[in-house]
Amino acid sequence: MEYNEIELQTFKENHKTQFLAGQFYELTRKQNEAIDLAQVDPAMASLVEEEITELENRREGLYTEMKRIIETIKVEDEKPYGVILEVRAGAGGDEAALFAEELSKMYLAYAESKGWPYSIENESRGASGGYKEATFEIVHPKVYEDLRYETGVHRVQRIPVTEKAGRIHTSTASVAILPMRRKPTIEINPTDIMMEFSRSGGAGGQNVNKVETAVRLVHLPTGIEVRSQSERSQLKNREKAMNILVAKLEAAHDEEQTKQHASERKNQIGTGDRSEKIRTYNFPQNRITDHRIKESWHNIEGVMMGEIGVMIDSLKNYAKGDESEVAPV
Repeated sequence: MEYNEIELQTFKENHKTQFLAGQFYELTRKQNEAIDLAQVDPAMASLVEEEITELENRREGLYTEMKRIIETIKVEDEKPYGVILEVRAGAGGDEAALFAEELSKMYLAYAESKGWPYSIENESRGASGGYKEATFEIVHPKVYEDLRYETGVHRVQRIPVTEKAGRIHTSTASVAILPMRRKPTIEINPTDIMMEFSRSGGAGGQNVNKVETAVRLVHLPTGIEVRSQSERSQLKNREKAMNILVAKLEAAHDEEQTKQHASERKNQIGTGDRSEKIRTYNFPQNRITDHRIKESWHNIEGVMMGEIGVMIDSLKNYAKGDESEVAPV
């Protein structure tokens, strides 16, 4: 069997395969000694032939195992280890901002029910409350699997508290679920990034008010900007901001690829575009409708408190092509 020297070097450098690589090279040394002995003393050739074969079989086994380990690591690196949840108020003024905050609380309550850690990376509040924009980080290997189909425009129909005539208003908020991976699928040129520092706002003690720990990054070629202020350290906020920026750039790239190949996808749940209207929350009728799979559920109060598991399961089942399992709330 021929062994790839580049792969062997990788095995030596990776901490998960270093020990096996050491064993591989020790077997190689012993095998070379046996081969040399057979060449020097032909009378010994038949005696060491079995040993050479056994050593080679052990080397092949180690090599195969190291390749499997590296492939497993590669697969794990490509899987999202968490998501960036971004919520923005859309049409509807103050009511849209209030709805954006309610959606944020809905997802965070769901995360809490699952035991998934989360943090508020950035929030911008409206004049009358609610979120003009908010960014959260939720970390768990299963988050993306559950929330991946939540990207898009969410519409609410209800009578606002400020409405004196009792008319139903329609407002919107957009949601983006951006997967975070240990190994980015794109490369970013450091010269394409503009970085700014400022004092963090909101709660956090004296440190956030006196030290410029908040970080803002702007990707100059695309104009995409992110901000992180959840940590007390400027360095940690910079790392988090970079993770968010990479997630946004990857999502933009994936969104473009999805649009180009949309016709090739079976059981497609929307386009993955944050501008696509995906769901309506009708409070007067206690009904939630997902326009992509044309299904409706009730118990809107429970849903807004984070009880979204049944909707998520319905979307996942639909994506698998098993529409018969779409369940009501």
